[in-house]
Amino acid sequence: MDRITMLINADDLIKSALKEDITSEDVSTNCVMKGYSLGEVDLICKQDGVIAGLDVFARVFRILDEDTKIEFFCKDGDEVKKGEKLGVLRGDIRVLLSGERTALNYLQRMSGIATYTRNIVKLLEGSKTKLLDTRKTTPNMRIFEKYAVKVGGGCNHRYNLSDGILLKDNHIGAAGGVKKAVEMAKAYAPFVRKVEVEVENLDMFKEALEAGADVIMLDNMSVEDMREAVRLAAGKAETECSGNVTKENVARLVDIGVDYISSGALTHSSPILDLSLKNLHTI
Repeated sequence: MDRITMLINADDLIKSALKEDITSEDVSTNCVMKGYSLGEVDLICKQDGVIAGLDVFARVFRILDEDTKIEFFCKDGDEVKKGEKLGVLRGDIRVLLSGERTALNYLQRMSGIATYTRNIVKLLEGSKTKLLDTRKTTPNMRIFEKYAVKVGGGCNHRYNLSDGILLKDNHIGAAGGVKKAVEMAKAYAPFVRKVEVEVENLDMFKEALEAGADVIMLDNMSVEDMREAVRLAAGKAETECSGNVTKENVARLVDIGVDYISSGALTHSSPILDLSLKNLHTI
């Protein structure tokens, strides 16, 4: 998920988030601000991490008022430090107050994912293995979360169900077996599409390999079995390791030799990066 694609699709989602937060009016702001007043506020980092989502953060305020001025002192992908001033916003104080939470929700969430992803990517340095995300994303946040994974140094797996073929256990069950599922996928899909199959043991792996699967996902298999699968797959299929992969346990997978490691934790378990808007004042 690149920056341009993310931004092209962002506005409707951001507007929906703003509508969720402001159904009729911002009562709190309207109590203390009866009309226009020019103000300024600082974006402050409250813990070390990787920043991601600055364009989305800024867009929230510019949807509310296109005249909002924002100056950032960092860019997506930068490693930021606790106490660092990341930017300054200037505009209608009513807009700064009303957009604050929605904007921070995006920026904190995306930066948390980028930070967590960067931590795992560093653990994989020196190996050929690439880190992938999954479809285990927050509803209506996928485009932002997958972009954050890229900012953190990871790679995107398929974006959605229309994007690629991945035959999981229930697809295999519906088809009547691994071989049959692969055959049906190859007969149905255009030749340009790769066929990926999820397997749980070496017998299933061998069946997928013989059926001509392009990528074979080794789901919750033992390290020993995954090593054997990688050996058997050499030159015949790519391999992907999956199943409860986190930054706490990924180190054990580094030297197995799989082409990819996928982790749902990147998007479903990353803690936010603590950020705040502080020092609001009139100018």
